[in-house]
Amino acid sequence: MSLIEVKDLAKVYKIPKRQAGMLGALKSIFKKEYTTKTAVRSVSFTISAGEMVGYIGPNGAGKSTTIKMLTGILVPTSGKVLVNGLIPYKERQKNARQIGVVFGQRTQLWWDLPTQDSFELLKQVYQIPTKRYKQNMDTYNEILGLHEFLHIPVRQLSLGQRMRADIAASLLHDPIILFLDEPTIGLDVVAKSKIRKFIREINIERKVTVILTTHDMADIEKLCKRMILIDNGKLMYDGELAKIKEMYGDKRIMVVDLEGDAPLELEQVTVLKEENSRKWLKFDARKLTPAELISKLSQHYEIKDLTIKDQDIEVIIRHLYERKEKR
Repeated sequence: MSLIEVKDLAKVYKIPKRQAGMLGALKSIFKKEYTTKTAVRSVSFTISAGEMVGYIGPNGAGKSTTIKMLTGILVPTSGKVLVNGLIPYKERQKNARQIGVVFGQRTQLWWDLPTQDSFELLKQVYQIPTKRYKQNMDTYNEILGLHEFLHIPVRQLSLGQRMRADIAASLLHDPIILFLDEPTIGLDVVAKSKIRKFIREINIERKVTVILTTHDMADIEKLCKRMILIDNGKLMYDGELAKIKEMYGDKRIMVVDLEGDAPLELEQVTVLKEENSRKWLKFDARKLTPAELISKLSQHYEIKDLTIKDQDIEVIIRHLYERKEKR
């Protein structure tokens, strides 16, 4: 049985229309006119318990609107949504107890209180048993290093510290589902690595189902096996990350060190960059396999070293958008 079920989900906003000037403002009081904006268009998917899914798309694609309907913040215009058997907007309190939510641009912590006090308040809000609260705090402290800033007011935390605190806060009440919206936005490499490691651990060890929205495709590549791609409110792709790479990641990059500085000219190969004897070669793996390219190179050049890279998922996603726009 699916933990999350979404069927033909849609959200249409009515936006008041106002004419310019004082006369227009007066007219709008007595006769309201509206325009409509469709944020989500007949989206359907299911997510099983324990999955970690990347839910991605460009700005304005409908990602946040979907997440808000799943968390019960927004009421769908039409369609069906069930989260562990609950209709989120009808049973908001029950739903809130089974989910955790982190928005990278906002915080659920109390701005002027020490971080520890925010955790204590959440303990009371969710009525977490003292023993379980202590166990969770000890676990999250060990992995996320919360002890470094527990007594510092939230407003004085660095972005990386606040994100660690927010993720810990969202998990204090043992939710079975965690919604993460841009959890690594603006963080340095070290902070990103810590947060990704923690997300992976709670997914594997505690079987927490994770829905991750982000613009950082490295988050998706390092954490998710499955990706749901949305654009302009419509579902564009739902499947394994490896599959989309296989379908659209036909371009490969070979970085090769050759003996000497002889110019390189080969059919079906584009030289992207050269630095002395090191060259970056782009080729289509469907037309020329890596083994065939190596064989061709070795016939004319002495190869000192080489590596082959798959095309970045970010480039693949961009190509998908470009193909859609051309249709």
